[in-house]
Amino acid sequence: MPEDAQDLISGGHLVAKALKAEGVDVIYTLCGGHIIDIYDGCVDEGIEVVDVRHEQVAAHAADGYARITGKPGCAVVTAGPGTTDAVTGVANAFRAESPMLLIGGQGAHTQHKMGSLQDLPHVDMMAPITKFSATVPDTARAADMVSMAFRECYHGAPGPSFLEIPRDVLDAKVPREDARIPQAGRYRASTRSAGDPEAVQQLADLLVRAERPAILLGSQVWTTRATDAATELVRTLNVPAYMNGAGRGTLPPGDPHHFQLSRRYAFSNADLIVIVGTPFDFRMGYGKRLSPSATVVQIDLDYRTVGKNRDVDLGIVGDASLVLAAVTQAASGQLPGVSTPRKEWIEELRAAEQMAIEKRLPQLRSDADPIHPYRLVSEVNDFLTEDSIYIGDGGDIVTFSGQVVQPKSPGHWMDPGPLGTLGVGVPFVMAAKQARPDKEVVALFGDGAFSLTGWDFETLVRFDLPFVGIVGNNSSMNQIRYGQKAKYGDARERIGNTLGDVPYDQFARMLGGYGEEVRDPAQIRPALERARQSGKPSLINVWVDPDAYAPGTMNQTMYK
Repeated sequence: MPEDAQDLISGGHLVAKALKAEGVDVIYTLCGGHIIDIYDGCVDEGIEVVDVRHEQVAAHAADGYARITGKPGCAVVTAGPGTTDAVTGVANAFRAESPMLLIGGQGAHTQHKMGSLQDLPHVDMMAPITKFSATVPDTARAADMVSMAFRECYHGAPGPSFLEIPRDVLDAKVPREDARIPQAGRYRASTRSAGDPEAVQQLADLLVRAERPAILLGSQVWTTRATDAATELVRTLNVPAYMNGAGRGTLPPGDPHHFQLSRRYAFSNADLIVIVGTPFDFRMGYGKRLSPSATVVQIDLDYRTVGKNRDVDLGIVGDASLVLAAVTQAASGQLPGVSTPRKEWIEELRAAEQMAIEKRLPQLRSDADPIHPYRLVSEVNDFLTEDSIYIGDGGDIVTFSGQVVQPKSPGHWMDPGPLGTLGVGVPFVMAAKQARPDKEVVALFGDGAFSLTGWDFETLVRFDLPFVGIVGNNSSMNQIRYGQKAKYGDARERIGNTLGDVPYDQFARMLGGYGEEVRDPAQIRPALERARQSGKPSLINVWVDPDAYAPGTMNQTMYK
């Protein structure tokens, strides 16, 4: 190679260097002519290239990787349909506050507005669902723009960014000295805020004085890695805790402050409610499910979320880990007598919890044929270990699981988030198993949800990413079916929502994985054990009762 060529570097290699500086060690992609120089750069930087069968999977996997690792995920797709296929994954990450970068190809600058292959206005399309959306204008700016996109991913609540890179910009080479190449750990500041000290002290005082407090630990508790701070607060101040989203698993099952099924009762009767890292969206009844007489405190990374849809008595913008630790510290001198008056309140909530468990106990242990979904999710819950990452991908069947499945460790629950996207399961499995190969991954799918991205089961086989998969198969999009039945009657309940009786166990075996069919509830656990022992990607196809609906499905406000 000529001496002068050694000082040149291509746009794709600059992108790879910027990814490496951010700690990205894998990209998820579906190949295209616009983007292949990034692959070449990734090979040189030691970044793994995982090629999938649909760009939606690539984007979901990047989202999942970010959730598991705390580092940003990255997906690389080609122009036009490659980028539009990834829109759903980016939108899901946007609503779930997940930091990821989508890089999309584009035709050459020299062909701008000429109708080049796969040309679309990607930046404009992505702007509403990202925190940053831009074109890389020049090869020397490629790494600089990647670092800029990552900075925006972490401004306030995390989220996705999008970069479009024209083909001639990506393929061209520039003198290395003309390019700004970010150095690891030196191009973006810490964005962690401990909140207003006066507000922190106010919350500490409120928690000490409250007779019937309750706290909801939402997804940002995991995002900010606030597990230890949250655990110390609830135990030190004797506060019953509920968890949703990625906050599930903050407290282990059996912890005296861990509650799951009495949340509505608690929020109707508490005198102080602290909401940490979750918005007043549809999952919270837009804030209307909180007692109007309770003092309500909201802690969030994003100032726009605090007080949205419902007034609050105190709002704190900051990192949950730092804020909760500061609150505990501020209350430390006021602790004598905190636990005694709350004993009755905690016992009251525990009684409500037990009543809810006993109400559904017959269904959890049901031997009915076809299998009751509660029996299936109960078996799945019992199957999980402390090292099992649980992934829920579906409608009605995952709604059942939300009331029963309890992850045993923090960061071990994954669901789509508030966008409610079906099809995240296989890509989340991919990301979770790659990021944490030491962990077991267990995924529960609805049959409709699995079919959206299920072909990438083959990618799991190809990259040797074993997991235990369960399909709760009722041959229906049952959550929608229930709504149609309730709204239009029995004669029209099955319009547009009924699927074929697909043997997903055979599908798994066809692609080189492990598969079993289960019709007898007594065989669920043995089948799960065999899947675990197989060491392969697996699908246990469990036929469940199509006429059993989750309470959460029947209570959906969209049908009322």
